[in-house]
Amino acid sequence: MVSLEKNKEVVKKRILLVDDEIAILKLLEFILKKDYELVIKNNGFDALTWLDNGNIPDLIISDMEMPYFDGADFVRSLKVSGYFRDVPVIVLSGSDSLENIKTRIPYPINDLISKPFNPSILKDKIKIILN
Repeated sequence: MVSLEKNKEVVKKRILLVDDEIAILKLLEFILKKDYELVIKNNGFDALTWLDNGNIPDLIISDMEMPYFDGADFVRSLKVSGYFRDVPVIVLSGSDSLENIKTRIPYPINDLISKPFNPSILKDKIKIILN
């Protein structure tokens, strides 16, 4: 008996990672690459340029403190945009208090996580946001 199985291509959700710390990007890549398509950018300006070229990720994970265009400016640009305002955003921060970040980003974000972070908790939060 021959079994016919349709080839089902699994389409991974795309996550845009934005951080100037190579170690954090490598850690995020290590814990997420199996389950997601990752796009990595080193600052908010490069990330916004990538987005402006017609790319829309399923989720954005951004650091707060970056050169050239920091996390607060980057998120502000996303949330005032007609194209990107509904893209879910997780903000990572190693230096600011969470209350200070809420003041600096007066727009809705999906989650705010302090660095260092627990990879399992981050993965769980991503699954909740993307489902």
